[in-house]
Amino acid sequence: MQLRGGIGRSGQQGVVVESLSSGPSQESSEYTRSRVVALLHSHGVSSRAAIARSLDLTPAAVTKVVSRLLNEGVVEETGGIEGRGGRRSIGVRIDGTRFHVIGVKFARSLVRIGVFDLDGRPLSMEDLPTVTEDTIAETISSIRRRIHALLRADDSIRAVGMAVPGPYLREVGRTAVVSSMQGWRSVNFLHEFSGRFPVQVFVEQDARAGVLAHHLFDPESQTPDLAYYLLGEGVGLGVLDADRLINGQQGAATEIGHVSVDVNGRPCECGNVGCLEQYCSAVAIHREVVERGMVPGARDMSHAQACEAVFESARSGEADAVELVRRIGRYVGYGCVTIINSYNPRRIVIGDIVAGGGEILLDSVRDVVESRAIPEVRDETEIVLSTMSPDAAVTGAAAVAIQHLIDRPSLLVGSGKATEHPVA
Repeated sequence: MQLRGGIGRSGQQGVVVESLSSGPSQESSEYTRSRVVALLHSHGVSSRAAIARSLDLTPAAVTKVVSRLLNEGVVEETGGIEGRGGRRSIGVRIDGTRFHVIGVKFARSLVRIGVFDLDGRPLSMEDLPTVTEDTIAETISSIRRRIHALLRADDSIRAVGMAVPGPYLREVGRTAVVSSMQGWRSVNFLHEFSGRFPVQVFVEQDARAGVLAHHLFDPESQTPDLAYYLLGEGVGLGVLDADRLINGQQGAATEIGHVSVDVNGRPCECGNVGCLEQYCSAVAIHREVVERGMVPGARDMSHAQACEAVFESARSGEADAVELVRRIGRYVGYGCVTIINSYNPRRIVIGDIVAGGGEILLDSVRDVVESRAIPEVRDETEIVLSTMSPDAAVTGAAAVAIQHLIDRPSLLVGSGKATEHPVA
C-alpha cells in the first residue's frame, strides 16, 4: 500500500491507498525502500532472498536496499533462519519498538492522545478534559502543548497522526458536519497544526483511520476488502476495497452516519432526516437513556459512561436495557445491510463505544442482516465486534502516521522532518 497526503506534504492531507509507478531516481529508490519496509512490517522476519522473491526484485537490489536500511537503523539482522531448500539465511526485521508515533483522536466531547510504537502497541494514553462548545479553542491549544511535551520527552517520535470526525473535507482541512457539537466545524486542522512541530502531521477521517488500524494490526482483519463501522459519538465508515481506501472527491465518501434509515424520522443537523446517527450513536443512546430515566445520574455522565451503564444493565439481564440494546442493534444492522449492498466487503468490524453492547447487540445486528440482505452476498460477509484495544480510532490515528512512515522511510531517519514553530 502507498499513502499520499498529510500536513506538511505539498498542502495535502488525508490518506489515499494506491500503487505508484516508478518516477525520478530518488523517488524510485524511496519507493523500493518502502516496499521492503512494508513487507517486513507485515510479515516480520524475512531473508534477503525471500524479500527479492516476494517483491520481484533482483537479489542485488534487495541487498543494496537492506544495507542502507541497516545503516540507518530502520531494520536489524536477527541471525540465522531456515531458507528455501533448507539453506540457512540471515534474517532481517524492523525493530517496531525503536520508532514511535503520536495518535490523536477527536470525537466531539473527547480528545484522546496516545504514543505508539510501529507495531501499533500503545506506550501511553491520556484523555484531555471533556470538550464543550465553549472550550474547543482551549482544547486545540492544549493538544499543541501536549504534542510538544511528548516530542521533547521522546526523541524517537517520527510523526503525528490525527483522526477527525467525518465528513472531513481534505482539501479544505475541516469537517463539514459534526452533529451535536457544531463548533468543531470552525476548526481548520490544516491551519491549527500545519508546520507547528518538528515532525509531520497527517490527518484522516476517523473511520478510515480505524479500518487502516485493523488492516495493519489485527491479524483476523488483514483482508483486502474490509469495512470498519465506527459507532461512537458519531457514526462513520471506513472501507478498503482491494486494499484501496475509498475516499471520494473531497474525502467525504462512505458517510454512512448520514444515510437515512427513516424518511419521516428525526431531523439531523446535516439537513437530512432519519439519519442513522440519530438512532445508534452514543449521543443518541445517551439522549434516550436520559429521557427514559434508565440510569440514575445519566444526565451528568459522558456519552461513553451512559452507554456503558446501559450495556452493563443489559449484560445483567435487566429487561428494559436488553430491549434498548436489541433495538440499537437493529439500527446498526440496517447500516450493515447498506454496507453489504454498497461495498460488498469480506468483513465488517463494528467498533468504538457502541460495540460495548456486545453479543446482545451483535445478535440483533445479525438477525437484521439475515432477513434483509441479499443471501448470496450476506453469506460471504463476516460481521464481528472489534477486539482492538484500547481504541481503534486513536490506534487508527497512529496507523495513519505509521503507514506514512512505511511509505516514506526517509521520515524514520529524520530526513523528512518539518521545521519547528513555536507553540501558539
